[in-house]
Amino acid sequence: MSLSLPRLGARADAPFPEPGSALREPDGLLAFGGDLSTTRLANAYRRGIFPWYSEGQPILWWSPDPRMVFRTDSVHLASRFRRSLRHSPWHVRADTAFDAVVAACADVPRHGQRGTWIDADMRAAYGQLHRAGLAHSIEVVDADDRLVGGMYGVAIGAMFFGESMFSAASGGSKLALAALALRLREWGWPLIDAQVDNAHLRRMGAETWPRVRFLGEVRRLVAYPGRDGAWTDAFGELPATALAAPPDTARSTTRDALPVGSG
Repeated sequence: MSLSLPRLGARADAPFPEPGSALREPDGLLAFGGDLSTTRLANAYRRGIFPWYSEGQPILWWSPDPRMVFRTDSVHLASRFRRSLRHSPWHVRADTAFDAVVAACADVPRHGQRGTWIDADMRAAYGQLHRAGLAHSIEVVDADDRLVGGMYGVAIGAMFFGESMFSAASGGSKLALAALALRLREWGWPLIDAQVDNAHLRRMGAETWPRVRFLGEVRRLVAYPGRDGAWTDAFGELPATALAAPPDTARSTTRDALPVGSG
């Protein structure tokens, strides 16, 4: 298949095409080229654009329509899993093992999901973004301090863009996502970007939004003051037992959340 795509300019701050010009098939493919510099990645996320490409391909940039998102007050854990957390020794923390989380996300095989796209260049680029205070990892550890699950993503303003997650033990990634949603909700952040439609994420409460609605929320939320730098202290260490209660009683006292537009 022959595709006609705009090539990004050589400068790291070169503009991206308008997301509305992205292809319908493959859904959301917007541009190619450029680099994975911190400046370019930050500019991309601020516009609701992310990189995704396979080995041997140029860097490809995407803004799919519809877009999958989680409301931070709507992440769902099955009752059986919540019951299993009542006596779990696991804990959740942030930004203590970023490189290990990214490596695990790259290496864990996934049926029908992205995984191998996180190549050495991607790992290096997101490592730089982490050191710039914009990329963060959520880590689930067991009683022996072994990593059993986690996820990573990019935070700009009051918006979190999820990139990938993994489980080394059953439920590890679910707990990471639920713990992240709890903390973000406490901070007043309303949304987590989950990128593309996925049946597993739907079962956890994700929903799809038209791209125009998603981009409107991104423009608004990235303009708020954020939490740059490491999240280790602000996130704290959250015991798995804190997620065992149903959502209405599991919530800690929060400041007023930023409202989500109705689109």
